[in-house]
Amino acid sequence: MKIEVWSDVMCPFCYIGKRRLEQGLEQFAHNNEIEIIYRSFELDPHAPKDTEDDMHAMLSKKYGMSHEQAVASGKQVEGMAASVGLEYHLDKLILTNTFDAHRLLQYANDKGKGAEVKELLLKAHFTDSKHVGEHEVLASIAQEAGLSYDETLAMLATDQYTAEVRADESEARAIGVQGVPFYVIDRKYAISGAQAPEAFLEVLNKTWQEANPLIMLDMDSEGSDSADGFCADGICSVEKK
Repeated sequence: MKIEVWSDVMCPFCYIGKRRLEQGLEQFAHNNEIEIIYRSFELDPHAPKDTEDDMHAMLSKKYGMSHEQAVASGKQVEGMAASVGLEYHLDKLILTNTFDAHRLLQYANDKGKGAEVKELLLKAHFTDSKHVGEHEVLASIAQEAGLSYDETLAMLATDQYTAEVRADESEARAIGVQGVPFYVIDRKYAISGAQAPEAFLEVLNKTWQEANPLIMLDMDSEGSDSADGFCADGICSVEKK
């Protein structure tokens, strides 16, 4: 079963949703047969690489809220993150353009390290307060995931993996993605938002059951055990009231 996840490094709910999906998968009986692919989606493709705005200033400008309201909103999100074991420092968040981070993700997917890099990108941004728009930071993340620092830095200096990022974003528009996180299960069902683990588990079970239906065989009853007054044909039926 394949799970495709469209998300952005700048999205606080994407990291929370990632943990909730993982919690749902822990309860899924067939989690060893799941493939997760992380897709690219930029919440703000025009965001500058460097800005003097912090998270609170950005929220104030974007949603027309006061600084106090922005701080309160941030605290609420930090509480949600803590509930799934994540440590957020939104007051120290470094806002940036995430295009190169997405190119790194595509590169990592090619190298079989997409899941590791995705986790490290989110941790670097929300927990460690690193500048994930800087090539050196991104190369260090790649190295931590087991990739070459120098080769990653060389890749980032080019326009490699631009087409892959754009293809993911184009596909997101085609299937109607308007926000992230957005999950597509086996190209059959979609979930939007950082849903509860139980919601992920429900759709995983539903998708699995539809793809692997039980088939009742019509077996010859000859040779089956039976005893008068007990069960017949090797089966005990539910008593009807």
